[in-house]
Amino acid sequence: MNKTIEAVFDGQVLHPSEPLGLEPNTRVRLTLEPVAPAQPGGWSFLETARSLHLDGPPDWSANLHKYLYGEETGHGA
Repeated sequence: MNKTIEAVFDGQVLHPSEPLGLEPNTRVRLTLEPVAPAQPGGWSFLETARSLHLDGPPDWSANLHKYLYGEETGHGA
């Protein structure tokens, strides 16, 4: 079973944000990736967008209305 969850670290222990569904003493492998801003001013939009690992067609930005609303804008194909 592979599962991604969020947790809060209180300085000593990680506290999952939801039940894990594991038996006591089950060994797991953890990979840590911060989800809250790690810098005083917060993340920039670009850092947030990159962290989402979005995938889309190469002409996504040029044809945004087409992909979001099914509208042709007269630009592009």
